[in-house]
Amino acid sequence: MLHRMACRLSLGLALCLPAAAWAATVSVTQENGAVVVRNGVDVMRVTVCDKDMVRVVASPDGAAAGSSPSQPWFAKACTPQAFVLRDAAAAGTGSNTAAGAGGAGASVAAKVLDTGAFRVSISLADGTLTFLDASAGQGDRILLQEMGERPRVYDPVKLSDGQNAFKVTERFHPVLRQGIYGLGQHQGGQFNYQGGVVRLAQANTDIAHPLMVSTEGYGLLWNTAAASTMDNRFPTEMTLQADAAQAIDYLFIHGPEFDDIVGAYRRLTGQAPLFPRWAYGLFQSMDHYDSAQDLLDVTARHRAADAPVDVVVQDWKWWSRMGDPPFRPEAYPDVPSLLAALRQRHVHTLLSLWPLLSKSSDLYADMKARGWLIPGTALYDPTNREAADLYWSHLGGKLLDQGWDSFWLDGSEPELHLPTMAETDRTLAGRRLAIGPGELYNNIFPLAHVGGVHDHWRAQRDDKRVFILSRSSFAGVQRYGAASWSGDILNSFPVFERQMAGGLNFALSGMPYWTTDIGGYYQGVLDNPPRGPDTRDPAFQELYVRWYQFGVFNPLFRTHGKRANNQNDLFAYGSMQPILLDYDRLRYRLLPYLYALAWAVTDRSGTIMRPLVMDWRTDERVWSIGDQFLFGPALMVAPVTKAGQTSRQVFLPRTAGWYDFWTGKPVGANRWIEAPAPIDRIPLFARAGAILPLGEAVQYADQAPQGPVELRVYAGADGTFILYDDAGDGHAYERGERATIGLTWNDAARRLDVGARAGTFPGLARERTFKVVLVDGRRTRSKLVRYDGSATAVSFGR
Repeated sequence: MLHRMACRLSLGLALCLPAAAWAATVSVTQENGAVVVRNGVDVMRVTVCDKDMVRVVASPDGAAAGSSPSQPWFAKACTPQAFVLRDAAAAGTGSNTAAGAGGAGASVAAKVLDTGAFRVSISLADGTLTFLDASAGQGDRILLQEMGERPRVYDPVKLSDGQNAFKVTERFHPVLRQGIYGLGQHQGGQFNYQGGVVRLAQANTDIAHPLMVSTEGYGLLWNTAAASTMDNRFPTEMTLQADAAQAIDYLFIHGPEFDDIVGAYRRLTGQAPLFPRWAYGLFQSMDHYDSAQDLLDVTARHRAADAPVDVVVQDWKWWSRMGDPPFRPEAYPDVPSLLAALRQRHVHTLLSLWPLLSKSSDLYADMKARGWLIPGTALYDPTNREAADLYWSHLGGKLLDQGWDSFWLDGSEPELHLPTMAETDRTLAGRRLAIGPGELYNNIFPLAHVGGVHDHWRAQRDDKRVFILSRSSFAGVQRYGAASWSGDILNSFPVFERQMAGGLNFALSGMPYWTTDIGGYYQGVLDNPPRGPDTRDPAFQELYVRWYQFGVFNPLFRTHGKRANNQNDLFAYGSMQPILLDYDRLRYRLLPYLYALAWAVTDRSGTIMRPLVMDWRTDERVWSIGDQFLFGPALMVAPVTKAGQTSRQVFLPRTAGWYDFWTGKPVGANRWIEAPAPIDRIPLFARAGAILPLGEAVQYADQAPQGPVELRVYAGADGTFILYDDAGDGHAYERGERATIGLTWNDAARRLDVGARAGTFPGLARERTFKVVLVDGRRTRSKLVRYDGSATAVSFGR
C-alpha cells in the first residue's frame, strides 16, 4: 500500500517522512513573541497579529518566514502582540474542544493560546490546531480545526529558476453547517462555496483574491500569490493548496461579523481611499469610441436631453502604437482641445491603458533593451521598480498631465496577447519576475501594476484623486484607489445572473468597489471578430434594461460593450429610453446617500454592496441567496434576471419591517413574497429605521453637492446615518478638510435629530435645506428645515 509522504528540506534537498511521523513528540514553546510548534514533520510558528488575528507559518525545517520571500500585499506587518499560553485545563478548555484535532470524543492534552478575543488549541499529540470561539457563554465552540491525519502536506517542486519549493496543502475539518464566501470574483454562478471548488488564478472575468469568510464567524487569508485552490467537495474536509510556496502561510481572523473580518483585512492590507465625487455618477462607454468626435457627440446627446452623465470612456485603439502616448492623428487631431471641450460640459474622462506593449512601440524597444520585459512576452514587469518608473514617465505621467482624469488598466491579469481568456491564469508560471519566480507570484501582477500607477500619480498630483479601473485585482489593491469590473462577459440573462454571485463574493473578499459591463460585453467568441448585439433588438433591450436597473445599485455605475450598430447610450434603446432615463436620474438622486457610504468605506472599512448574509449571518435561509443584496444599510435590491419575468420571489429578512420603495407601503419581514416587477420596476425595499438622503435631479455629480436634500425616514425602528461632504476631489479630505452631520431617528418619539456639523472645508455652504419626509405606511408627511450647522430636532406627531 502506498502512503503519502510528508517532506522537509535539508541542505537544499527534499527529504520525505512517512505520515506516521505526525505521531512524534510535540513540543510547544514561546519564542520571540510567537508560539513555535515542533512535531517531527514540520515547524509551525503561530503569531498573534492582533486580538482578532493570528498568522500561521509552517515549513518542514522552519526556516521559511512565509509562503514567499516578499509579500507586498501587506500594508502593515504582523507585529507580535501579547497573548497568554496555558495548559488546556488552566485555560478552561474542555476535552471536547481539543478532541477536534485528535478525533471525536478523544481526550487530548493541549496547550491553548488565548488572544483575548478567541483561542487556539494546540494538540500535544500531533501539533494540530483548533480555532475556538470563547464568547458563546457555554464553553469554547469549535470554529475550524486542522485534520488529525496529515494536516499539512509538502510535495516537493522545482521552480523555474531551479529553487526547491513545495506544493503545499493545508487540510481542515470544517463545521458541517456553514456558508463559505469571498475568494474573489468567479463566473460559475455559485454564491455559497460550501461543497464547491474555487481556483485562485487570475484570468479575464475571473479574479483571484485570497480572503475567505465563513458564517461561523471567521475569515482565512490564504497568504500567498501563487495559483491556489480551495476544495470543499467533501463535507468533512476543506483544503487550501498553493501550487508553489516555501511554506504554508495563512491568517485566521476572528469576526464574528463579516464587517469585522473585512475591517481586519483592510487594517492589514490597506484602507480604500475615497474616489472623486464624479466617479459615483454614470460612466458612459462602448467598445469603442473611434474618434474625438464620437466622444463629443455622445456627451452632447446626454446634455441636450438632461440625461445625467459624469464620465465618458475612451477604450482601446486610440493609440498610434499600443504603449506610446500619441493618439491616432486622423481621429484625434487635437486632444487638449477635446479634453477642454469635455470639461466645459462637466464631463470627466477615463482612458484605457495596457501593460501589454506593441512590439513596434518605443516603450517596448526601451523596455527590451534594458531587460525589463517579462521573459518571452511583450509585458513590462511592474515588480521591477525601474520598469514601473519608465512605464509611468513614458506613458501614464504624460497622459495625466495632458488632462485625462482617470485610467482604465485593462488586461491586468495580465493578458498575454489579444484576445485570450482562461489561459491567462498561468501567464507568469515559468517566467522570472524581478520580485521572484513566477510560480510564487502568479497572482501578483494586478497589485504591482495598479500600485505603480497609483504611487506615481500621487507623487505627481495632489489636486486630483486617483481613480483606476482594473480588470483584475489581488489583496491590497483597494488601497491604491482601484475598482474592478467583471471582465469581457457575454450578453445573456444567465451570464447577467452569475455576475451577482461574483460581485457579492468580491465584496466579501474585502473589496469595496466593483461593477460590470451593463448589457454584457459581446455575444461570443465564435464570431471572428467577436461582435455585439443590436440595441434595436427587443430581446436585447429587455436584457439591457434589467441590467441597467441592477447597475444603478452597484458601487460604480458603468455601461460598456460591443454593439452591432455602434451605439450604446440610452438613446439607442428605442422605447426603453424613458425607463433608462428614469433610472439614470434615480442614481443621481442617490448621490448624497452613496457619497456618505463611500466615506464609510474609507473611514470605517464599510461595504456598499452587501449580500444578505453579511447582515443576517446566522440565518441559514439567506446563506445561498446570491441574487439579492443591500445597497448600504437602507435599501434592499432584488434584480430581475430572467427574460419575460414580471415578478420575482424576494426574501424579506428578519428586522422591524420593510417598505416597498416605490409605493411606500409596508411589506412585512421574515418571509418570502412575490414582488411585482414590470419592465420599468426593479424590486426595491427600504428597511424600517432607515434614513435615506436623496438629492435633487442633477446632470453631473458636482452640479449642486450641497443643494437641498430630502431626508426620507422609514418608521418602525430607531436608526442612524452620517451625512458626509468635502470638496469632491483632491486629497485635502485626508488632512481633515471634510464635514459630517449625524442623523438619528427616535421611533418612539417620532423625532429626527440632526446633529451639529462636525468639521469644515473650503467652499462649505453654511446653510442647507433639508426636507424631512416620514414614511410610516399610513400617510407621508414632510417638514422643511433650514440647517445652519447647529443641532436641531424635527418632530412628527402620531
